[in-house]
Amino acid sequence: LTIREEIGDKKGMAGSYNNIGLIYQDQGDYAKAINYYTKSLTIEEETGNKQGVAASLNIIGVIYKEQGDYANAMDYYTKSLKIKEEIGNKKGMANSYNSIGGIYYAQGDYAKAKNYSLRALSLAQEIGAVKETRDASMSLSNAYKKLGNYKESLAMYELYITTRDSINSEENQKAVIQQEYKYKYEKQAAADSVVAAEANKVTDALLTAEKAENKQHELEANESALMAKQQQQQKYFLFGGLALALIFGGIIYNRFKLANKQKGIIEEQKKVVDEAFDGLEEAHKEITDSINYAERIQRSFLATDELLNENLNEYFVYFNPKEAVSGDFYWADRLSNGNFAMVNADSTGHGVPGAIMSILNVSSIEKAVENKATNPADIFNQTRKTIIERLKKDGSEQGGKDGMDASLISFNSDKTKMTYIAAQNPIWIIRDGELTEIKPEKMPVGKHDNDHIPFSGGEYDNQKGDQIYTLTDGFQDQFGGLKGKKFMVKKMREYVLSISNLPMAEQHQRITESFESWKGDIEQVDDVCVIGVKI
Repeated sequence: LTIREEIGDKKGMAGSYNNIGLIYQDQGDYAKAINYYTKSLTIEEETGNKQGVAASLNIIGVIYKEQGDYANAMDYYTKSLKIKEEIGNKKGMANSYNSIGGIYYAQGDYAKAKNYSLRALSLAQEIGAVKETRDASMSLSNAYKKLGNYKESLAMYELYITTRDSINSEENQKAVIQQEYKYKYEKQAAADSVVAAEANKVTDALLTAEKAENKQHELEANESALMAKQQQQQKYFLFGGLALALIFGGIIYNRFKLANKQKGIIEEQKKVVDEAFDGLEEAHKEITDSINYAERIQRSFLATDELLNENLNEYFVYFNPKEAVSGDFYWADRLSNGNFAMVNADSTGHGVPGAIMSILNVSSIEKAVENKATNPADIFNQTRKTIIERLKKDGSEQGGKDGMDASLISFNSDKTKMTYIAAQNPIWIIRDGELTEIKPEKMPVGKHDNDHIPFSGGEYDNQKGDQIYTLTDGFQDQFGGLKGKKFMVKKMREYVLSISNLPMAEQHQRITESFESWKGDIEQVDDVCVIGVKI
């Protein structure tokens, strides 16, 4: 690099910057890698090398993607794609489409990931770019799987396997052909060497003839002998070359037969997979139908929009189960004293077990309300007793320790007063830009070491403009972000406070977008339920 800078070799300087950037990239020093790649980009722009500019932009995008900085990665990928489109580099365009699709996949936008990978596949197949076809088909297989389109996912995976094997077979054949051409080149070089030696001998003979005619006969005799020897050597070379050609031809033929055999095996395997997939698809449909039916049953236990709209002015419910059915639930009803009560609860477990537990919990709450309980603490005390009694029948020695972590708030008719109970989960109240936390009682609604201690609850005087939040622990326990860590309770409090100046509908949208952005392509770990009510 130093010498190239001294002599002003800009093309060489750009290459050196790229090589140094690659070393830093391999070492994980992304800041220095980007620095050197940017120097290369500057030179490529100065010299008008659009192909080089596109390549530099693309590799910088790769660095940002490795760091999890998807916004910058998308920016550089898009700039690189634009230049490739300008210069008509279709192979590069296919790569860029697939890279952009990879960003959308990492962000959880599987529909856009599919669309870009489809564009990559279409272009790759148009120009016969096998490696790009392989990469695009793998990306599409992953995207279709996330979108639940398992048949297309399998088809793309089969295309990936076929193109991958084709590439491997092609590379093997190229190696054989390269070896054959190497042999031909060496044979031709040997022949050229013989011809050159012959010409030199003739020249020497002519020069010698001028000095001494008597030497001419001796040289002619030597020349004849040499020619005979050379002809004999050329025959050896010819026969040896034919033998090697036959050997290489046999190798190529055997590889062709092997490729056809592998193709036959793949086709047979495809038939088996198709048959298995048909059975799997049918079983999957039955399971999906059952779970969807269970989800409809569970939703019938949740508070309806009509009930909430009738009793609340401005509110939102962000309900995001980990699976189709949920352990989290929200319930509401009018109490016998006319107050309006709301529950936000996290049942033991999630998925199907959690959903069954949630139905037991809702039924137990409704039983307490039917028994004319109106104080939130009394409702939870009776609910806990019912849950413990029901779970004694589960067959275990002491009865199951399942139940729920939950909060219940009850408003009087003009919502100037709120009575509440918080079991494990807190209640947050924001007034004039300050957050007050009603700390929960450290026991669940269910069997527990302290289940002999009654819930106590409390009262709170509301003011117009107060915002009340109840939530389960799913949001703050979600892993995500650049470092894959939990969101945490402290950060959740700060976030809710930061958006509390917005209308409730916009708060709901922000919370939804923030959860999806934080989670990214990491699996959701638990059900999520956040409720906000404005007085």
